[in-house]
Amino acid sequence: MRIIAGKAGRIAIKVPRAVARPTTDYVRQAIFSMLGDTVFDARVLDLFCGSGAIGLEALSRGASSCVFVDEHRNSTSTVQENLEKARLEGGRVVKSDSLQFLKRDPATYDLIFADPPYWKHYGDTDHVKNLLALPALPERLEKGGHFVAEISTAQSTPESPVLQLLDRREYGSSTILVFKHP
Repeated sequence: MRIIAGKAGRIAIKVPRAVARPTTDYVRQAIFSMLGDTVFDARVLDLFCGSGAIGLEALSRGASSCVFVDEHRNSTSTVQENLEKARLEGGRVVKSDSLQFLKRDPATYDLIFADPPYWKHYGDTDHVKNLLALPALPERLEKGGHFVAEISTAQSTPESPVLQLLDRREYGSSTILVFKHP
């Protein structure tokens, strides 16, 4: 895995063992192509961050800050290592459950990314559906801000009572959803 573009472009990053399915370079490139200039100077929140690849890419492309959130110690220590290796400033790593973090964090963000474990079988937790139903999500997202989530292509698109779905794109077994705060 590597950072694709920006000031830390081409730097290889470490992926923790706990991350079974890191977002591929191809999918990350597609996400940042969709977002375009909205990344520059943005305040970013990377939920279920894993290796931190999405947030690292945002910082490399000019985001002013990024809070990386994951409940696994292996992930948070890996993100810290990746931040240091890439020499990117503005990153802060938090070990926490992502939904609980949203409920207690008072900050607002221009971009919120979520790449949770996929819903695969009946009875699995649908993290993206739960995030979209959480009143704290639109409260943490600036008006006009974007929420970007990765789900399995087998899943239907969850709905939001507040956020507007702008785009749904499929890349192999991954689907990218882009929502906007009206």
